[in-house]
Amino acid sequence: MTARIDHTVTSGTFSLDGQTFDVDNNVWVVGDDEECVVIDAPHDPAAIQRLVADRTVRAIVCTHGHDDHVRFAPDLGAAVGAPVLLHPGDLPVWRLTHDSPPDGELADGQQISVAGTTLTVIHTPGHAPGAVCFYAPELGTVFTGDTLFQGGPGATGRSFSDYDTIVRSIRSRLFTLPDDTVVKTGHGDDTTIGSERQALG
Repeated sequence: MTARIDHTVTSGTFSLDGQTFDVDNNVWVVGDDEECVVIDAPHDPAAIQRLVADRTVRAIVCTHGHDDHVRFAPDLGAAVGAPVLLHPGDLPVWRLTHDSPPDGELADGQQISVAGTTLTVIHTPGHAPGAVCFYAPELGTVFTGDTLFQGGPGATGRSFSDYDTIVRSIRSRLFTLPDDTVVKTGHGDDTTIGSERQALG
């Protein structure tokens, strides 16, 4: 069976540097009717479990360690029997939310196979030091978390982030992908690599 992308939006808060904001987060699930990988686990684990249904979850992979992306990752992992994976560069961010470490690490170039599709980990620091994207060439899609949105780079200016670094990551790592690659983001609407290449210049 061909892999597909399932999607839900969950609502909650994001807190950092003493400030809290209301946010809506995209949750992406890549797989088929038998198995899947969950990308990020924000505010509502029950909603994610409904999306997963009775499939085997191979992993919960985190685009970065901000609380609105990982707050319920350990709970979801325990509920579905899947490891939670994070790039080690984001452990300082993860520790702002969780006392215990994630179950495993993500590394640049690592390949995660699910339902006949491969997700390749692309390390894209800037929004956070361990931020990663997941490129699925068979699906013509890259999952960018908060690194790249419709309209440009993710937010910087808070702890652990840097604007020059995120722009360098986008230009050197994401803009090497085909222009028609669909960008599925951590918040908001889809875009394409080609559209964002034109927007960023």
